[in-house]
Amino acid sequence: AVPLRVCHQEIVKFDLEIKAAVQDIRDCPGPLSALTELNAAVKEKFRHLRGRIQELEQMAKEQDKESEKQALLREVENHKKQMLSNQAAWRKANLACKIAIDNSEKDQLLQGRDILRQRKTTKESLAESASNITESLMGISRMMSQQVQQSEETVQTLANSSRTILEANEEFKSMSGTIQLGRKLITKYNRRELTDKLLIFLALALFLATVLYILKKRLFPFL
Repeated sequence: AVPLRVCHQEIVKFDLEIKAAVQDIRDCPGPLSALTELNAAVKEKFRHLRGRIQELEQMAKEQDKESEKQALLREVENHKKQMLSNQAAWRKANLACKIAIDNSEKDQLLQGRDILRQRKTTKESLAESASNITESLMGISRMMSQQVQQSEETVQTLANSSRTILEANEEFKSMSGTIQLGRKLITKYNRRELTDKLLIFLALALFLATVLYILKKRLFPFL
């Protein structure tokens, strides 16, 4: 048999362990499997506690002195009341824990729905963004195509302008040659005119000299 002192110590130990385990149940975040393990441990402690209380009650009945017997029986009664109080606390802790786990599961379900909704919204947003980006890229492509077309037209215009400038330059070169040729002809004509004037002057001088000579011979034959 367990000594009386040891029995007292074990009753107090199991009582404290049960209180701590009940608090663990109250604070258990779940899942239900964890709660089941905690309850199994509490049941085992209650079994040991009940056994020790029964042993203490048997020891009380075996006491020779009535005073010691009554004192131990009162202590047994107090332990039984404490055990009943722990059992009530245990049931309340289980109820609170199950409610908390249920609420947590509901919150997780709601969060899961919110996440799915957010994912759906995100997918829709991504699809819309992709559509906007595609439209923007198409707009940029059209703009670049227009720019390329304008650049081609500008290059063509520049090429035509360059061709026109080259043609004008050739015409200017041709006109310059013509002008130089005209200048040479004018210079030649000026020289010929001067020569003609000189010849005419010499011919006129010769004519006048001839006339003067004839007049001299006729009018002044003695000279």
